Amino acid sequence: MNREQSQSHRLVERRDRGTIRHRHSVYGTSLEGSPLTVFLPDTETTEIAILAAIHGDEPETTVVVSEALRCLPKGDLQAAVILCGNPDGMLRGTRGNGRGVDLNRNFPTSNWSPDPVHYKSRANDARDIALSPGAKPASEPETLALVSLLDQLKPRAVVSLHSALACIDDAGSSHLGRQLADRCELPFLTEIGYPTPGSMGTWAGERGLNLVTLELEDASLYALKDHHVPILIDLMTGRFELEA
Repeated sequence: MNREQSQSHRLVERRDRGTIRHRHSVYGTSLEGSPLTVFLPDTETTEIAILAAIHGDEPETTVVVSEALRCLPKGDLQAAVILCGNPDGMLRGTRGNGRGVDLNRNFPTSNWSPDPVHYKSRANDARDIALSPGAKPASEPETLALVSLLDQLKPRAVVSLHSALACIDDAGSSHLGRQLADRCELPFLTEIGYPTPGSMGTWAGERGLNLVTLELEDASLYALKDHHVPILIDLMTGRFELEA
């Protein structure tokens, strides 16, 4: 029995998983005019929000989350799901948005800095590629729209997917984060090991919002889907406990 067959709840038939049938809403517009879309549960409250691809060069996060979403019948979705927080960057294949801003350093936090931020494009490279954190906190339409959406939804937790550091990063050391680490079989960290001024995690922490970062491992897309889709299905259907 594979991971999918071991799920105790019903799933959409395989032949019908080519499209997403859940209701959605446009919560904003990207710098270059792409709609920013969130898929929403039928319930009035949203306890968990799931975000993929705030970095445009991490498309595997979108693909994995999309497959999990397409497996769920209408009415079973209990989380708010954003398949791509940075569509302009995704279309360009760039980490930053259409203006070259790292959206995950553009949040209105107490430690936001105007200094360039640096990243590496491969595991063994130096962290020497520079991006802008924006002209000011929340200068980018994608950031501003996401902040507004979360203020509106008021989830109890956010799970943000990235790649490919292969860990669960949870500064609040939450019960949800530890469950994800166990299920994903990934190391559990409370700090990532380098400064992240203006990050979404810092922004959430300053607001008392639990944010857990799921860093996918460096693996083939098929392997990532096989391993993480059943876990994301459980996350989307409320099968994780937010508190012990």
